[in-house]
Amino acid sequence: MTHQYNPASPSATLTVPDPYRDRVRAALSLADAGVPVLPLRAGKVPFGNCRACTDNACGGRPNMKAAGPCRCPAVCHGWAAATTHVAVLASPAWARPWREAQALAYHPGGAGLTVVDLDNAHAVTWARDTLPATRTVATTRGEHWIYQGAMRSANAVRPGVDIKSRMSYTRWLGPGTGTMTRLPAVVCALVEREETTPARGEVVSSSGRTEWDRSVATGCRHTERFVRTGLERGLALVRARTESGAGSQAFGVAQFLAAQHTACPGPCGLEVLGWQVVAAAVSVGVPEPYARRAVTNGLSGTPAAGRVS
Repeated sequence: MTHQYNPASPSATLTVPDPYRDRVRAALSLADAGVPVLPLRAGKVPFGNCRACTDNACGGRPNMKAAGPCRCPAVCHGWAAATTHVAVLASPAWARPWREAQALAYHPGGAGLTVVDLDNAHAVTWARDTLPATRTVATTRGEHWIYQGAMRSANAVRPGVDIKSRMSYTRWLGPGTGTMTRLPAVVCALVEREETTPARGEVVSSSGRTEWDRSVATGCRHTERFVRTGLERGLALVRARTESGAGSQAFGVAQFLAAQHTACPGPCGLEVLGWQVVAAAVSVGVPEPYARRAVTNGLSGTPAAGRVS
């Protein structure tokens, strides 16, 4: 990226009311640097579509794959709303979202960047052992490693690792430290493997699957109510990730579900629970092969995976 974040940029002096002045100023400075930005609401997710854009009634951006005919002035269509246009960022239609925003996000692919989102300490350790050094940004639970160059985005390419670039957004947490380097082949290969390599011992396909019940869990020590409550809470978490992170969320839910059954003699029907998590992830846009791999990795992350019936 040839542009640099400049807090002293002229457009950053635009007068805006508190309490969101600093966030808007940061957004304007990023826009000056050629980085498309957008506000995030509570839960660190984009603002929902307006009534005119609900269910793509506006004709815009089908499946979020390409810009469509939508010219809505509001913050609609998730990551695709990210912009570098000061007139849009400071427009009346964006005033309420800025006031209610809980965070600032940017579209890495739109700036020619790729972010390797490392969600925990184990993922950070893997990156330090595997990836070329580049600019890093600390996050609540891990780090963002930022490379020059754009690629396809993918969730859960390995446990705790998401790729954020095209058709995705990433929270802005500051400029980070270190020298940004070119996107390496090893990062691109993570997505290629996700497309072509089936997971060992992967959860079964949808063919012939039914919802979990006691008939597939004859060795489970938990009540049916306990299992169903945990499952429904997990499915709700996955379905809530309508814009980004559903693959990683599916991995975490599968890991949690498997951990609940470590003391069971088995079988507990974990493969059926896993398929229901896969189906939830697919329903919010995660390609089935990725969802299956994420859930398989989650189930195999605990000893309970050995007791899948």
